[in-house]
Amino acid sequence: MSMSKCIFSIGLFLVSFTALAQVKTNDSIPLKTERYGVRVGVDLFKLGKSFFEEGYQGLEFVGDYRLTKNYYLAGELGNENRTVQEDRLNYTTKGTYFKVGFDYNVYENWLDMENLIYLGFRVGVSAHSQELNTYKVYNTNPYFGEAPATVSGMKYEGLSAQWGEILLGIKAELFSNVYAGFSARINFLVNEKEPDGFENLYIPGFNKTYSSPFGVGFNYSISYFIPIYKKKIEPKKGKP
Repeated sequence: MSMSKCIFSIGLFLVSFTALAQVKTNDSIPLKTERYGVRVGVDLFKLGKSFFEEGYQGLEFVGDYRLTKNYYLAGELGNENRTVQEDRLNYTTKGTYFKVGFDYNVYENWLDMENLIYLGFRVGVSAHSQELNTYKVYNTNPYFGEAPATVSGMKYEGLSAQWGEILLGIKAELFSNVYAGFSARINFLVNEKEPDGFENLYIPGFNKTYSSPFGVGFNYSISYFIPIYKKKIEPKKGKP
């Protein structure tokens, strides 16, 4: 065998060996996995407000379940008891509410991060009561002075409301499986059952109505992720 043939054979062997090693190396790289599960928590804003704001008691539980890579089934369940003092009336609203919808994560995580920047939608339903505690009759002639407050005690039961919410939010992992979150919401009232001769000035879960079908809201949450299963992510074609 000539020297040139020997060199060619050795070179061919080295190329074949390198290619085989690369295939084995690529095959040995484990596929990336993503976790799917349930995240449950509470709204810290309502919880803190119950301690620091007189006349308010509220609690909201939050949760979501990962359906696909970007879509999450999400919802909130809460209760509010709020007494509001306005210029001419004082009223108390009590009730529970439930919201359900979805979140879509628009954030592409790095490596094993599981944070969210999301757009979402909710359908909300409340069942509540409203009590008119005191009120003042508007006096068109100030010459006679302001009329004293009248104690009413009128209570309206069996009230309800249905609305939709569009929201923008974030959820960031503080440490293993514990997430802090914030969301801002625009609400639009679809239907409501109002008291006779009065109106729903405050709706649990919706907030103040301002005599308008639109409202705003937000929450600060702390939640815990409970993993249920993992799903392998297949590498995109053309990429190792």
